[in-house]
Amino acid sequence: MLAQQPYAEHLVVIAARELLVQRAQLLGLPWRNLPFKPDRKPAFEPGAMPVIDVPLAARVSPGKLDRANAIYVLRTLGVAVDGCMSGRFHAVVTAPVHKGVINDAGIAFTGHTEFLAARTKAPHVVMMLTGGGLRVALATTHVAVKDIAPQITGSSLEQTLRVLQRDLTTRFGIAVPRIAVAGLNPHAGESGHLGREEIEIIMPLLERLRREGMQVTGPLPADTLFNRERLRNYDCVLAMYHDQGLPVLKYASFGSGVNVTLGLPIIRTSVDHGTALELAGSGKADAGSLRAAIELAAALARGHA
Repeated sequence: MLAQQPYAEHLVVIAARELLVQRAQLLGLPWRNLPFKPDRKPAFEPGAMPVIDVPLAARVSPGKLDRANAIYVLRTLGVAVDGCMSGRFHAVVTAPVHKGVINDAGIAFTGHTEFLAARTKAPHVVMMLTGGGLRVALATTHVAVKDIAPQITGSSLEQTLRVLQRDLTTRFGIAVPRIAVAGLNPHAGESGHLGREEIEIIMPLLERLRREGMQVTGPLPADTLFNRERLRNYDCVLAMYHDQGLPVLKYASFGSGVNVTLGLPIIRTSVDHGTALELAGSGKADAGSLRAAIELAAALARGHA
């Protein structure tokens, strides 16, 4: 977990100090934990970084999950989010998390996005990934395929589009965002022959929002929407579900994409990939997406995304 203090782009690591030292020794890397003092500008030295220590519940080995440490993961998130809410930090950058082991510990957890929404009491949040010249937001996030259609409602879509419109304007500086909205069904429903969600839910909402002045286009067939020539006309795509929009973006930017949670009262970015447990402790993990997430968080904090 990384947080950015209100001093330019200074980073603070929120993790178990013991774990960081052990991993540095395993990989033969120089590392020293510097004390973190909230009332002072963080100090930086080669091979050292300020750390807020959150102790582990159980000793860990690289690549091996232990549900005893599920609460540790959530504590690091809590410290980072609460620090942003109090003004101590300007932004939080999260590393990948293994949802399964947290649920195995008896803690209901569907992902960072949902956790952050609850922690900050945000009424409606939107998951958006950016990279490879694309921005793709999601109408639904970590939902089983069988449960997607029931969650596509006029009310939910309207909230999502309003959050998307607002944050593209206020956080990303796009005066009049142009949003392409994908259909839910193949061929955007094929005039109702492949599903009626487009006709009964999506089209009426978009027509109403356009009358308000919002630049929304759709519903568009997802199989032809992600065409570079076509995408030049839009600032963001709203996909109806996780695996409709993200495979395209990750193909275009994997290893350098960034996940941004919109609708929060704080800035939160994250990597575009999972835990890759097989690479843990090997020194072979690619830090490109983490660097990109840090850079975007800093830009958003400065108001220059």
